[in-house]
Amino acid sequence: MKPSAFEYHRPDTVAEATELLADLPEAEMMAGNQSLSIVMSNRLANPDHIIDINGIEELSYIDADPDAIEVGALTRHRDIAKAPVLQQNYQVLSESAQGIAGPVVRNRGTMGGSIGEADPAGNYPCVVVAMGGELELTSVDRRRTVDADDYFIAYMMTEIEEEELITAVRFPRDPFPASRTGMTFLKEKRAAQKWPTISVAGAVRVTDPDIDEPLVEEARIGFANAADIPLRIEDVETEVEGEPLSEASLEAAGEIAYNEVRPQSEMHADETYKRELAQEYTKRALETAYERAVA
Repeated sequence: MKPSAFEYHRPDTVAEATELLADLPEAEMMAGNQSLSIVMSNRLANPDHIIDINGIEELSYIDADPDAIEVGALTRHRDIAKAPVLQQNYQVLSESAQGIAGPVVRNRGTMGGSIGEADPAGNYPCVVVAMGGELELTSVDRRRTVDADDYFIAYMMTEIEEEELITAVRFPRDPFPASRTGMTFLKEKRAAQKWPTISVAGAVRVTDPDIDEPLVEEARIGFANAADIPLRIEDVETEVEGEPLSEASLEAAGEIAYNEVRPQSEMHADETYKRELAQEYTKRALETAYERAVA
């Protein structure tokens, strides 16, 4: 099957794109086009207008300053996966990009497209929620920031308005100095081109990596495909903070994760199995992040 007829627009700047959105509020945005063409080809979406934003070069970048990592909305997965500044200072983001589908998707897919789709199984939504990030949303009249916690409302529903475009995503660095922080992104995935059954983003900051058994000062844990939105469980974080990471605290954190995730059963993974995965991957993520922090 082929898509129904549509009018194609290709702006070169953010200003042009937001003007088109204002004039054509029912238009669909095309970024990496890893999802839209599929639903259009199956006539599950029949937009009259497509706004292809791939020509907006100003939205493809990775900037790192002392306060935040900022990623432009059109930055490709492959560039996020390979960026040295992320591999060295924000592994949870580079590892989440490395785990997306296969090379074809990573070469074309974008940060903004993934977060805009807002699938709760997606890697980036999980990371931005876990790390307390924020999104920059731009329209003709204004540019505003929205905390990731407030952006995801329900299953594939978000805070973005019809005339707004995701232009950047920011991940804070201040709570997570590279010298005392470990991060990781883990997933249970049956095949490269499938969504993960469960994914977990984790980060741990310790008091002093040079002493024996440093305390966990702060922990972060976020889950993908464990609820109808990307899920951060603060009770898990609190359970391991204030003491060295131990088998007892890991077991307790895993139990909390088991009880607080809200997964839906799938063909190859029922609810109980996904809770067990969340429990196990919580322990693995926290342990890996802690070991990296003290290494």
